[in-house]
Amino acid sequence: MNQPATYQPATYQSGTYDDAAEMVDGVEPVGVGDLVDDPRTNAEALCLCALLWTTTTVAAHVVDALVHTDFDRAMYGELLDVIATQVRAGKPHDPASVAAALTQSGRTAGHQGQQLARALTEVTMAGGSPEAAGHYAITVLSAAYRRGFHTAAASMTAAAEQLPQDQLFEHLLSIGRTQRTATQRLHTSTRTLNGNPTPRSANGKGAHP
Repeated sequence: MNQPATYQPATYQSGTYDDAAEMVDGVEPVGVGDLVDDPRTNAEALCLCALLWTTTTVAAHVVDALVHTDFDRAMYGELLDVIATQVRAGKPHDPASVAAALTQSGRTAGHQGQQLARALTEVTMAGGSPEAAGHYAITVLSAAYRRGFHTAAASMTAAAEQLPQDQLFEHLLSIGRTQRTATQRLHTSTRTLNGNPTPRSANGKGAHP
């Protein structure tokens, strides 16, 4: 007697869906890079996805809080810039409108253009919740903030080996000032994205965290 066919859901693998993924006892095997390459588990992809579908008001807060260097993946940073341009110009920022903006600006040509178009498709299908756009943005900011300390540590290590002795302390101070600015930015942006703008002091300036 023939057994009924078993449905095997598609799995995302490095930008494409593979319907022929091998099942073991009805469970899909998880590849080495699945959780890294899958945009459905990538905070940067989820942030951009939510940004594409969220309201103009929320999108405005997100694009004001983020810059392209906050994204570890360069293509995602480029997409942020395009979306931000659309939002600030009062234009639609949905996937079709962003794709049109890429085409009209000549940014879909060549290998890099194909990668950018593919990145847009990836984030569009990532499944990010529009209501969680601010939360995803905070996650992206936090990850970028932490990477900044890795960069600072590497810079200090290189300085210890390469800089003249009388320049080492000033280099350390410079790194400290950069990280302090990053800390203040993280706190301010987090408050804004959570719906709690920076409190104003008596002189009209934002209070320090």
